[in-house]
Amino acid sequence: MIRQHFRQNQISQAFTLVELLVVIAIVGVLIGLLLPAVQSAREAARKMSCANNLKQLGLALHNYLSTQRVFPPATIVDGSRLSQPWSGQTMLLPYLEAGNEFSKINFSIGYHDGINKAAFPPNGVAAVRIPTLLCPSEANDRARLNTSTGQAEHYPINYALGVGQYLVYNPRNSQTGGGAFTANGRLGQRDFIDGLSNTIGVSEVKAFMPRFHDSVLPTTQPSNASDVASQIRGGEWGPQSGHTEWVCGRAIHNGFTTAFGPNTRVPYRAADGKSYDIDVTSSREGSSSSAVTYAIVISRSYHWGFVNSLIMDGSVRSISNSIQLTLWQNLGARADGGIIGDY
Repeated sequence: MIRQHFRQNQISQAFTLVELLVVIAIVGVLIGLLLPAVQSAREAARKMSCANNLKQLGLALHNYLSTQRVFPPATIVDGSRLSQPWSGQTMLLPYLEAGNEFSKINFSIGYHDGINKAAFPPNGVAAVRIPTLLCPSEANDRARLNTSTGQAEHYPINYALGVGQYLVYNPRNSQTGGGAFTANGRLGQRDFIDGLSNTIGVSEVKAFMPRFHDSVLPTTQPSNASDVASQIRGGEWGPQSGHTEWVCGRAIHNGFTTAFGPNTRVPYRAADGKSYDIDVTSSREGSSSSAVTYAIVISRSYHWGFVNSLIMDGSVRSISNSIQLTLWQNLGARADGGIIGDY
């Protein structure tokens, strides 16, 4: 009798199938509610870390200014160094806790010259990861491999220099795009007529961007992003090559332009039938002593709805995709006299 009563007690205390399913459903709902909150917290942390990287770049720029009396050039293409021009970012290495890397570089020769490769075998400093130049939200934080050897050949970059609106560099008369950084530039604070606080210096870009380079582009800037692809003539196509070379001083890798606003899609349908969001540049800086460099290189971010940007006074702003285009272009110019409102 006692044993039977005990068994009945056990049965009455057990879960029924319906009760078990209800519990599973409640747990599933709770997980569904919790995951977005966790993801949101992670993204907030990544956004903060990204902004901190830009602040470090701002400090580096001003330390460089204090030492050299000028900001670094976007690149140097002075005739003797037309091939493999170094990026302005490489010149900031001593101020980004990368003095060891900087000390081993021979800037008078290219980054893939044997001497520079030997300093950082097997493929030189170009393949070295510089943490401050990478956003924690970057989905492709990995080396770009040499297609023949499979070895790491380059490392990408997420923080690009502002090099103008559409024109980047004219080697025939040294005209530049009027951005915070220019080819062969020796720009000091006095050259920022609009003021350091009204000029964007560095902004986010995505690594491994589909791109054209050495194309023929119109001398007049396209008015709509959807028109760009139809105006590209020739050039080299790479479905995932843009912003993959942090050492390279060409806008397709280390720069951005303000022809269109943050995160603007520039559509292109390739021969493989796929649709791509692209960047494009005409003759790359230093690849010709006469051809002009025009570029449409968009500031893009993995942060939803905005890009993080470094203002030349050292402050960091999250700039919305919906910013008025003329305001974005005014911010990208150091001496256009444009009125800067709220953004």
